[in-house]
Amino acid sequence: MNTDMRTITVGIDGSRPSLDAADWAAREAQRRRLPLRLLHAGTEGAVCGRVPDADVPAGRTRTELDRAAIRLSYAHPALDIIARRTATPAVPALLAAAIEAQTLVLGSRGRTGSAGFPVGSVALGVSARAERPVVLVRAGELPEDERMPVVDGSPPSTAPYLPVVLGLDPDAAADDLIGYAFDTAAVRSAPLHVVHSATVPVGTLQSWRHTFPATRVREHRVDGEIGPRLLEASARAGLLVVGRRTGRGPGRAARSLIRHAGCPVAVVPLD
Repeated sequence: MNTDMRTITVGIDGSRPSLDAADWAAREAQRRRLPLRLLHAGTEGAVCGRVPDADVPAGRTRTELDRAAIRLSYAHPALDIIARRTATPAVPALLAAAIEAQTLVLGSRGRTGSAGFPVGSVALGVSARAERPVVLVRAGELPEDERMPVVDGSPPSTAPYLPVVLGLDPDAAADDLIGYAFDTAAVRSAPLHVVHSATVPVGTLQSWRHTFPATRVREHRVDGEIGPRLLEASARAGLLVVGRRTGRGPGRAARSLIRHAGCPVAVVPLD
């Protein structure tokens, strides 16, 4: 993996899903010891500031971006937070920001029953074209949702992380995808559950097991489509990781997982 990327970047539009995504992104930045970049794209003039050094200037109304940056700076006082607003439309602005990010984080609307939750056109458009991994976070996602349930009264923040689940098929068994999943599991000290089709070559994960010897790996071999097994696994996962071919958007199965998964979904571009 390329470890030179400098930020975790999250798109902010003032909606509840984007604010919940910003919370998730702040935790991810803290885990990875990277700066957090908040980006609001729209028609207002471009402004850039580092929080909390830059207060709202006299005469300017505090925006949703300002409020989000201040709230996150109080919740994560050690985190380096950069808030930026640009007049560039959302999709091109987020695609450009993704190039400089380790991960781009976007919000999706919350659950609407058995049909899952809808994903906005911006989130789908960006996840289909971004050059870096894009994590889609549903509205209502809480810090404790990515950790094991607490049963002894201890603080939820001390509980172990839930597994990272990786979906592999013959068209998506690329090093960038596998490396992202292993690295994410290692950062969380979480187990990695790999769901793969029977046609994925034996030994695909061997070198990664050697690179990340402390990561506990469990493989689940599936005859046929792996989508239903991934959906089932996502209900007990902290993150679901899937791939997409560069130049193509997520396929039908991946889009279904994005809409119905029980946890945030990372879409990783493949060469």
